[in-house]
Amino acid sequence: HGHLHELYMEVPEGVQEKPGIVCKLRKSPNGLKQAPRCWNERFNSALLKLGFRRPYRDYCLCVSTRKGDEVYLV
Repeated sequence: HGHLHELYMEVPEGVQEKPGIVCKLRKSPNGLKQAPRCWNERFNSALLKLGFRRPYRDYCLCVSTRKGDEVYLV
């Protein structure tokens, strides 16, 4: 799941006690239009923290060099 900037939804029937109540989502649910982008941003951030880098113009490849060995993630 990725993190959302700000998204609200109505509370499902049978769950809400008062009409007009909404929920602020903290994570992107599956099937949401923004879900793939949120997941990709979080995944890329994790790879950068692990020391991977992206070669110029190639967004499908991540490279990390450790102790003289190169690790490629496609």
